[in-house]
Amino acid sequence: MVTYGTPEQPLPRTGVRTAAGTVHAAPGALADTPLLDIIGDWRRVGDTLRGWRPDPATAVPGAELRTPLSYPSKVLCAGANYYGHLEEMGVEKRAEPAEAYFFGKTPRTTVIGPGDAVPYPRGEGRQLDWEAELAVVVGRAGKGFSPEEAPDYIAGYTIANDLSARDALRRPEAVGPPFQFDWLRTKSLDGFCPLGPGIVPSWFVEDPQDLGITLAVNGELKQNSTTGDMIRPVKELLSVAAKDMTLLPGDVILTGSPAGVGMAIGEFLNPGDEVVIEIERLGSLRHTVGPRTDG
Repeated sequence: MVTYGTPEQPLPRTGVRTAAGTVHAAPGALADTPLLDIIGDWRRVGDTLRGWRPDPATAVPGAELRTPLSYPSKVLCAGANYYGHLEEMGVEKRAEPAEAYFFGKTPRTTVIGPGDAVPYPRGEGRQLDWEAELAVVVGRAGKGFSPEEAPDYIAGYTIANDLSARDALRRPEAVGPPFQFDWLRTKSLDGFCPLGPGIVPSWFVEDPQDLGITLAVNGELKQNSTTGDMIRPVKELLSVAAKDMTLLPGDVILTGSPAGVGMAIGEFLNPGDEVVIEIERLGSLRHTVGPRTDG
């Protein structure tokens, strides 16, 4: 499921992108229904889509993919959820993993789509880092459900880049220990959640813990892992996220990043860089880094 436009019809429409890369308008009235609204009625609409097959003759010429969800009510991000990432950060493996930890991103200003440019942060000495992540799209409202029940709350999956301004994390002038870390300015700058290319319905992903995941910067491979390296699997992440808050249809949950982030090797993104993330069965998400705007 994708959101797209064309040069002749720039207003966003909902469609389906096939494995061959062609885009087709969604069936009937769904084509003019925002994808976020479709997910809001996923339990009914999903049955329609499951049995629908696009006609190859109806491919939309010149279709340009847009931000798939405009905009989820929440973007929750699981931190430190891959064993390989903890190892590269010098964190020892625990006998019993800690409960999942989450932070958030501000959806309307961080979520951008495939092919978009991330605005390069203003100021000197910026450390813009990448994190390839499997993202889960919630398909029904829920709170307090078990890990075993969690799959029933998933509409589908997509790809995200959990971008970070590493230089903004620590606050040496903080008034006390609880305020020493600035997660808002680290994780929620404009464009810091590229998302896409679309939403792959959950029935196409038999096992979300068995997906290859890679990230390349300017064609150079930086991350190469599988979702099997997650500490807490997808179903546990959703259950923990919903323990004390209601998840809503269209909410996006990022599930953590594997090893290979820039901070571990002292490399960061620069204006003009191209980032491509690929996740098995989900396709690829490409975005660029915009120019400096402060001279």
